[in-house]
Amino acid sequence: MDLKKYIRDVPDFPKPGIMFKDITPLLQNADAFNHAIFQMYERVKHQKFDYVVSMESRGFLFGAPLALRLGCGFVPVRKPGKLPFRVKEATCMKEYGEDKLCIHEDAIPYGSSVLIVDDLLATGGTVETTAKLVEQVGGRVDQVMFLIELTFLKGRDKLKQYPVTSLLIY
Repeated sequence: MDLKKYIRDVPDFPKPGIMFKDITPLLQNADAFNHAIFQMYERVKHQKFDYVVSMESRGFLFGAPLALRLGCGFVPVRKPGKLPFRVKEATCMKEYGEDKLCIHEDAIPYGSSVLIVDDLLATGGTVETTAKLVEQVGGRVDQVMFLIELTFLKGRDKLKQYPVTSLLIY
């Protein structure tokens, strides 16, 4: 199945000059969505992870079902004020500006193997910050995975210390 057929380009969103990759058509098609999760699973099924970590909000759509399929826990990384317990917080630079991310300080036991999953790799700031948060709370990032990678933004350069897999390359 050609998953690129289910990715819609939206020009000038969220600001002029940006060509947004909209995953909504993929999510709306049960076969395409299931195929995307299956393809992600196929790429990592022989590895043992304790947790899948994903960032709010579109990362959750891929990370949670993948964690279920892998038989491991799921850990959300959220914006400030969204997690109810004590958190570690870090600032990241994104393609549209600065943001803050948080993880529960007790989310990942020391030495646990982590797969970070998100919908899109652009400049790499969000996932780089997420990896640092995972490591701050004691986890070990063993793999990073994306549905889509925008290679022209060179986000992979910020992730050289981790194995990176992307299903769709633009």
